[in-house]
Amino acid sequence: MSKLAEFRQLEKNLAEQLQALEVLKGDVSLKKEIEFESKLRDLLARYGYSLKDVINLLDPQAGRRVSIAEPKAASRKPRQVKAYKNPHTGEVVETKGGNHKTLKEWKLKYGSDTVESWLSR
Repeated sequence: MSKLAEFRQLEKNLAEQLQALEVLKGDVSLKKEIEFESKLRDLLARYGYSLKDVINLLDPQAGRRVSIAEPKAASRKPRQVKAYKNPHTGEVVETKGGNHKTLKEWKLKYGSDTVESWLSR
C-alpha cells in the first residue's frame, strides 16, 4: 500500500471514530454513567475508601473465589494406528504417525508410494 493510500485510509478511520465519539457525547446513558462514577469517587474520597474496600465490604468472598476452568475440547480426533507390513522381510511396523524410524528407512529404500501400499490397517 502506498503512503498516500495508507494516509487516506487512516484519515477516513479517524473521521469515523470522531463521528462515533460525537454520537457518544450526546448519549444520555453515558452522561448518567459519568455522573455516577464522579459521585461515587467523591463519596469514596470523603470516607477514605477505595474500590477494593467497597468490594470487600459488599462481597467478602470475591477475592477468594477460584474460577472453574472449563475443560478444553479436543482440537482434533486421536490418530488411528496404522500397520505396515514389509513383504520382503515380513516385518510389521505399527505407528500413529509417519515419524517412525523404520518406516522412514523403508521409504528411503523402497519409495514412499511403495511403502504406503503396504498399509494393512
